[in-house]
Amino acid sequence: MKSVFGVLLSGCLLLSACTPSVSDISDITVPKEELTFGVYGRWITEPDGSVMLDPQPSGLVRWRDKLVTLSDRSAIETQRLRLRAIDPVNAGLTDGGMKMVLSTEVKQSCFASYIGDNPDLESLVVDPDDDSVFYMITEDATYAEELSPSCQHKYQDTGSSAYPNLLVRLQLSDEHKVLMTHVRPLQYAAELAVGDSPNDGIEALAFGANRILYLGLERDSFKQARVFTLNMDATFWQSDEFAPVTDAKLKLPKFEKGNHPINGMDYYQTQSGEGYLIASARNDGKLWIIDISGQKETRIIAMEFYAQLTSSTDNCQDYEKMHNASIEGVAVIDQTLWMINDPWKEVYPKNIVCLQNKSNYENYSPLLFSLAIRPSWFE
Repeated sequence: MKSVFGVLLSGCLLLSACTPSVSDISDITVPKEELTFGVYGRWITEPDGSVMLDPQPSGLVRWRDKLVTLSDRSAIETQRLRLRAIDPVNAGLTDGGMKMVLSTEVKQSCFASYIGDNPDLESLVVDPDDDSVFYMITEDATYAEELSPSCQHKYQDTGSSAYPNLLVRLQLSDEHKVLMTHVRPLQYAAELAVGDSPNDGIEALAFGANRILYLGLERDSFKQARVFTLNMDATFWQSDEFAPVTDAKLKLPKFEKGNHPINGMDYYQTQSGEGYLIASARNDGKLWIIDISGQKETRIIAMEFYAQLTSSTDNCQDYEKMHNASIEGVAVIDQTLWMINDPWKEVYPKNIVCLQNKSNYENYSPLLFSLAIRPSWFE
C-alpha cells in the first residue's frame, strides 16, 4: 500500500495548461499554468475503529501534537457542538471529543439562544499565545430566533446579513469540555461590498504574525472571495460591540462567472520569513497560495483526490480516484499540509466506484489528506 502521510508524491505531479476564467482587471494576473498534485487520504476513524459518521467538518487546526476539527449544523446530532481531536499518524479520533458549553456571561448575551442551539459553526483557530484557547466563527443564522428589539437595535449595522457573523472564544475547561466564554459580532464597512448572503460568509480563519487574524469570505456581492483582518490584541475581548474587519488588500484571483469560494485557510512562513496564506478553493479542488504582503499574485495549485481502500479486489486496490472531495479545512504542521473534506451530500455518492468504499460515501464519512508543501509554491 502506498504511504499516505508526509510523503512527497512526485509521481503524481502533472503540468496542466488550465487557466481560470478571469475578469480583465489590471492589477490581477492569474497564473496561466497550474500544477496538479495527487493527494491521498485515509478514512477518519472513531476510537472503536469504526469510520466517522456524517460530521460535516467545517474546519481543521493544529493543536499540540494533534489536529482538531469541528462540525457545522448539518452534521448528525452526536457530532454537533464539540471539538474532535485527530491523530495525524493514523487518522484516528483520540476520544469522544470536547463538548461546547456556554459560560454564564455568554448565556446572558444577545446571541445565547443561537449559539447554544446548533449554530452554523465554521473554521477554527488556536490562540497563538495560549493553546488552551480556540476561536470559531458562525455563518448562516437565517433559522435563528430573532434578536430582542434592544439587541436588534444594537447590532443592526452588520454590513452583511441581518444576523451578524459571530466570533466565539472557547476556553479548554477539561479534557472533555470547552467553555464559550466570549462572543463578538463582526462588522463590514459598506465600501467592502460584502452583500447579504447568509450562507456565503466567513469560512476560513488563520492567525498570522503579531496576532493578526485573517478571515476568508466565501464571496462578496460581486461573487468574489475576499480576505479580511482583525487585530486580536489584549483588549479585544473587553468589548461586546461590533468588531470591524479590515480589507487585507491581497492579490486574489477574480473570476467572470461561477462560484469560486475559499473554505479553509492556514498561515505558512517560508524559511526566508515571508508570510503566506494557503487557502482551499473547495468548489474547484484547488489551493490558493496567497502572499500576505500583497506584492505577489496568488499562485493556484490544482489537486486530484484519492480515497483509501482498506481491502482490495482486482480493479480496486490501495486507493480510488474521487469525483468530489470538497476540502473544508487545512492545517500546516511543519512542511506538511493536512486537509479534511466536508462530504457534500448532493454529490458525495457520485464517488462510489469501488464497493469497498460504498458505505463510507453513503454515510458521508470524511477523509484526512496530506500533501508535502513545496518551496516552489512561494517563488
